[in-house]
Amino acid sequence: MIDLDKSDGVWTVTINRPDKANSLTGEMLTELAEIAEDAQDARVVILTGAGRVFSAGADLEAARKGLATSPEWERLSGAIAALPGLSIAALNGTVAGGAMGMVLACDLRIAVPGAKIFYPVMKLGFLPQPSDPARLSALVGPARAKLILMAGQKIDAQTAGRWGLINALCAPEALMSTAHALAADTLGAKPEHAAAIKALIP
Repeated sequence: MIDLDKSDGVWTVTINRPDKANSLTGEMLTELAEIAEDAQDARVVILTGAGRVFSAGADLEAARKGLATSPEWERLSGAIAALPGLSIAALNGTVAGGAMGMVLACDLRIAVPGAKIFYPVMKLGFLPQPSDPARLSALVGPARAKLILMAGQKIDAQTAGRWGLINALCAPEALMSTAHALAADTLGAKPEHAAAIKALIP
């Protein structure tokens, strides 16, 4: 249910469980973390989903068994953040809950206009993943991070774009071509040059 395509330096990782809103089981979460850890030699990593939702976070049944608070979420986001190449979240639809961690850890985020972003940890009684609040606050500011995490606000893609959480909006049929266009300069550079520039950016 996790598809991986490696082509010309680009690793495209697709969450492929559209009948369940691409919600993640424990096995899927671990597989994503392993792929991210193995992708250190990738020039570009693109994360996307199948269907109309990027990911609803933890599968409901798995969440009841403790997946919502698993350290594997932080393992995944940490591995993405540590990638020396460019990472792009290509949001084919809404992202919710624990799936926010991998999106926040990416270097760039693009989305279809109908996407929504929400992280209902307050309502559900969970703490967010340890690194997520700081990454979210760095992108949108402390007050807006509190709107999402404490007030439980669902943010539409247009608002997320104005806030700097989404870097570009594009039609569904143009989502992947936009991601590849954003990756072009990184792919055209030497890997060590791209990694050196990325290392200069906090």
